[in-house]
Amino acid sequence: MFRLQSSRVLAVDMTGDAVKAKNGSMVAYDGEMAFKKLTGGGEGLRGMVTRRLTGEQMTVMEVKGHGTCWFADRASEINLVDLQGDKLYVESSNLLAVDGALRTGTGFTGMRGAAQGNGLFTTTVEGHGRAALLSDGPVVVLRVGPQYPLTVDPGAYVAHQGNLRQSFQSGATFRTLIGEGGGEAFQIRFEGDGLVYVQPSERNTIAGDV
Repeated sequence: MFRLQSSRVLAVDMTGDAVKAKNGSMVAYDGEMAFKKLTGGGEGLRGMVTRRLTGEQMTVMEVKGHGTCWFADRASEINLVDLQGDKLYVESSNLLAVDGALRTGTGFTGMRGAAQGNGLFTTTVEGHGRAALLSDGPVVVLRVGPQYPLTVDPGAYVAHQGNLRQSFQSGATFRTLIGEGGGEAFQIRFEGDGLVYVQPSERNTIAGDV
């Protein structure tokens, strides 16, 4: 069972089941636990190969046992997402932990990955269970509807789920519009029906100036 000990600490109560978490994110535990390092972040050969090709780094550990584990990552805010058989797309750096029953893998993201320097693949999580996301500051959940497309700065993007289509735009950037340099050369446009998670602080990207 996932629960927030605070906005920056995740507690996971286990009764013989397992959880997958970012390597090195455990800060404490009680009871009896076993730890195993998993290779590649994504499951199966495809996940391993695509990450090697793109240079994307995601080291994951599996924790299994009886007791409670506490997880955190550099005092980042933690956000819980419930999945009911659907798929979540999330930047690997923003994924803290998932239920052991959830399947993780890789998904193609096109220009967003190139803009952020994370390769062309991002992490996918699907099945029934709960995932814990990290964000720099409290995450903002924005709904996309058929009549309400959404455009997002790639540096602020955390994750998305639902029946969404992505396109990648270049041109005037958010910072350019307010007269500042150093903006992103790409923007992400979402259309369809679903949710987009953004953080109020931008990660460093290599998209370049306009």
